[in-house]
Amino acid sequence: MTQNVAASVNNHGRGSLPRGFRSPLLPGLAVAAAAVALAWLIHSAVPVLPFLTVSVVLGILSANLPGISTAVEGVLQPGLVLSAKRFMRLGIVLLGLKLSLIDVAALGWKTLGIVVAIVLLTFAGTLVLGKALRLPGDQALLLAAGFSICGASAIGTMSGVTKTDHRDTVVPIALVTLCGTLAIAVLPALQGPLGLDTVEFGYWVGASVHDVGQVVATAQTAGASALAGALIIKLTRVLMLAPMVTGAALVDRYRRRRATAAAKKNDSAADAAQESGIKVPPLIPLFVAGFMAMIVLRTLGIVPPVALEVAGIVQDLLLAAALFGLGASVRVRSMLQTSGKAIIAAMLSWALIAALAFVGVQFI
Repeated sequence: MTQNVAASVNNHGRGSLPRGFRSPLLPGLAVAAAAVALAWLIHSAVPVLPFLTVSVVLGILSANLPGISTAVEGVLQPGLVLSAKRFMRLGIVLLGLKLSLIDVAALGWKTLGIVVAIVLLTFAGTLVLGKALRLPGDQALLLAAGFSICGASAIGTMSGVTKTDHRDTVVPIALVTLCGTLAIAVLPALQGPLGLDTVEFGYWVGASVHDVGQVVATAQTAGASALAGALIIKLTRVLMLAPMVTGAALVDRYRRRRATAAAKKNDSAADAAQESGIKVPPLIPLFVAGFMAMIVLRTLGIVPPVALEVAGIVQDLLLAAALFGLGASVRVRSMLQTSGKAIIAAMLSWALIAALAFVGVQFI
């Protein structure tokens, strides 16, 4: 009897476990959760280090340290890939709750126009730089989105529209994170030499630094008034996320329809097979529509303050997990060997947006 019970446990014990506990996603998700907790502790101990930036750095370290990197490429990979793609989109939806159209309108048409111009010129300039340097795949587009709008969040959103493989987002995210982190030290050192007062410095930071956390870390060095100005300008840039990705979706749809039409003109079996694989993406992806819906809810003021606070925390946690997953795809040695042109493009784009923002501040 005892032997039968033991055999039954041995034969069926695994099958009796809940499905989630047998999922190949679980190890990677568990490590991502642990990394987010560690990043939060580091940020709490050293507030000048933005939470999301620390998450990316931890991901990069995990992918490049001996021993850990083997697990990252193996058993942890399915969960980290899920974290990088799905959690990023959920976090972007909740990001919309930080934006109120009323606050943006309070800036006035002149200031709003200047911010929009900075975003558009930086986007176009970076795209031209990337094309001139012949960056592979969608790297030029992703760098343009990241540097002009809102860093890694914009890159994640744009890659979702263009259906870019998450591995191809690694270099743009690593570079936009690097430049945003450098800005925390570089921009405050330039405030005096450039003759910027506190408010002007805040506007300059908000118009030129990429991630919201990096904006906070940079602007707070000049005080509360600089931080307040930086945040409203930065969030106005974030508002450009929806129209910019919608425009990218329109261009992508046009190109794919042209590819489909070209395939139809050729009756060969190979072209017919190629045509069947061409899918026209939606004009507005579901998560971008969710982002826009959250902006409307925040503007209408129907979301309770407590809910906004909780949503803000959840958004940070989701984006941190996503950025850890993306950082875990970065192989530093490989990136340095193959991404020299992307590094040049990123540095030039960083200089471009800093210069445009500085000029724009003079007219605000």
